[in-house]
Amino acid sequence: MTVPATRIRRLGSHPIRPAGQHVVVYMTATRRITHNYALQRGVELAIEHSVPLVILEALRCGYQYASDRIHAFVLQGMAEHAAALAPLPVLYHPWVEPQPGAGKGLLAAWADHAVAVVADDHPGFFYPRMLRAAARQVSCAFEAVDSVGLMPLSVSPKPYARAHDFRRFFQKTAVPHLEQPPQAAPLDQLPTDHPTLPAIPSHIAERWPAASAALLSADPAALKALPIDHTVAPVPLVGGTQAARSRWQQFFEQELPRYTAGRRVMQADRSSGLSPWLHFGHISPHELFDDIVSRYGAVPADDVRPAGKRHGWWGLPEDVEAFLDELVTWREVGHHFLHHVPNAHEYDTLPAWARKTLEEHADDPRPQIVSVEDLAAGRSPDPLWNAAQLQLVRDGRMHNYLRMLWGKRILEWTAHPRDALAVMLELNDRFALDGRDPNSISGITWVLGRFDRAWGPERPIYGKIRYMSSLNTAKKLKVTPEKILGWTAAERQSSLGF
Repeated sequence: MTVPATRIRRLGSHPIRPAGQHVVVYMTATRRITHNYALQRGVELAIEHSVPLVILEALRCGYQYASDRIHAFVLQGMAEHAAALAPLPVLYHPWVEPQPGAGKGLLAAWADHAVAVVADDHPGFFYPRMLRAAARQVSCAFEAVDSVGLMPLSVSPKPYARAHDFRRFFQKTAVPHLEQPPQAAPLDQLPTDHPTLPAIPSHIAERWPAASAALLSADPAALKALPIDHTVAPVPLVGGTQAARSRWQQFFEQELPRYTAGRRVMQADRSSGLSPWLHFGHISPHELFDDIVSRYGAVPADDVRPAGKRHGWWGLPEDVEAFLDELVTWREVGHHFLHHVPNAHEYDTLPAWARKTLEEHADDPRPQIVSVEDLAAGRSPDPLWNAAQLQLVRDGRMHNYLRMLWGKRILEWTAHPRDALAVMLELNDRFALDGRDPNSISGITWVLGRFDRAWGPERPIYGKIRYMSSLNTAKKLKVTPEKILGWTAAERQSSLGF
């Protein structure tokens, strides 16, 4: 077995079906055909049993905040897969749900004659619930495979309360896992004469036909026919691995060497801007890491112990280590936290000290209560906040540092911290391409004290929660509301964080 056992989770009780007719890879969270442990596992099972490989990539319409924006981004990646897989010994089944619930039975139908089904493991959004439901329906061996990050989800022993603690754990235990990366191109392992299915079986195709060319192109008329939110429009950013790599290569060659100085200057275009593609699994953190190691140096020895320091462990230039700290520590601490605390989006899971101080100040007078409708439309008392929100509505993204301020001000304009959390999640998950993600939950709950500490002086509304002001944020980022809303398309791209 080439996929590390730490990344494979067996679901259900059914064994491998030796007389099965194919292996199914159920692609939902890791939407790529490179650097993908789940696909690699599917390939090795198909080769072992000499049966065709099927890739089923499905897109539901009943997920929370389903919209033209999110659908278009995912469909663009699916169209890329359809073209790339056409000449290979693989059957690709792209399916787009026309009505909520129409997909019921699809995976079970493919599983009925399968050797095994391999699915993406992921701690976020509806994926854990979906996998539990699927395990009750799949009639053969069913595995969930983790391609989320550099550190397998299964090896972290607990949810870490601070990024420093997770960083220290990572530095002590990561090296063996870094030495087991996914294959860059797992489909290359299939022999050219590997058996294939000539077409989707008729009993499946009649009920769950492959997505049309119009749908895969995210044609506006095709999107309009779906029961999703048409008020949240697609954005110029294109989904898929090709677009993700193009953005990565631009950042890698031009901006990574000066990352530290430029990432908080919004017009400097020195942030990677990769969060939407990472969110949908269009690009792997392993691919980014491999490129960095190939250019700058090898993985550190496992006897290095800097006790959780941000710099020095990798033995790389400071700018490169700063980016790796974002990619590894801050991205993965959120995924591992959600793995251990599935309801991390709920107010009662905030740190005890944070809830205590927020409750002590819950009745403090607010400068103004702003409705969620007005907030969504960018009608608050703060011009900088309004510009940030309108950028989110228009472009589907917001600079990471500005998103911190965005959340802090919502705390001031809602009647209770519980309401603030609910509003932040709603606005972010509805409009942001990288919403509905463990990192979204990390960032939003950080606003209310998670992964942070108590700060002084104690303030009205905030209590001991870290305070931020629009004036200081504007100075730090060297930005004005007029600049945010007046940017050209190219300048909008440069406003993105990570």
